[in-house]
Amino acid sequence: MTERGREQARAVGRRLSERELAPDRVFCSSLSRTRATAELILEVLEQRSLEPEGLDTLDERDYGVLTGLDMPAAVARWGADRVETWRRSYADGPPQGESLRDTLARITPCLLRQLLPAALRGTALVVAHGNALRAVVMAMEGLGPDAVERLEIPTGSIRIYTLAADATIEAVEFLP
Repeated sequence: MTERGREQARAVGRRLSERELAPDRVFCSSLSRTRATAELILEVLEQRSLEPEGLDTLDERDYGVLTGLDMPAAVARWGADRVETWRRSYADGPPQGESLRDTLARITPCLLRQLLPAALRGTALVVAHGNALRAVVMAMEGLGPDAVERLEIPTGSIRIYTLAADATIEAVEFLP
């Protein structure tokens, strides 16, 4: 994790603290960077004893043949339009990788069995990667493929859901 990433995590912690939002449970992907991010947020919130729960279902989508390539190398090999389609499309994924549709199928059971029940019992914090979070937002907010293809979730941003007892959304607040 870069120093910039560490500062973004601390900033999320400060913003949650300012709103007096302290999680009862914290979920993150199984990857070390999200665990470190969650731990930094908890440190700022003075909740070091709360252990982030690593879930591989919250891992970033599998980019298949694009894994390990930077953007210029991928564009040089497959072209800008094809790479952009693979990155943003709901249904089209890179060869040997996942589409956002595949990611949604992987994340939905986790959302229904772990994230929503935790949120209904208290305050749940989810720290994950961009496409995993896009899939969570798509499922939570009932977004269609066109809307989710345009959805941007900036690093370090916060999306706060207020839920009714039946898990329907009463309010959504987005803090960029």
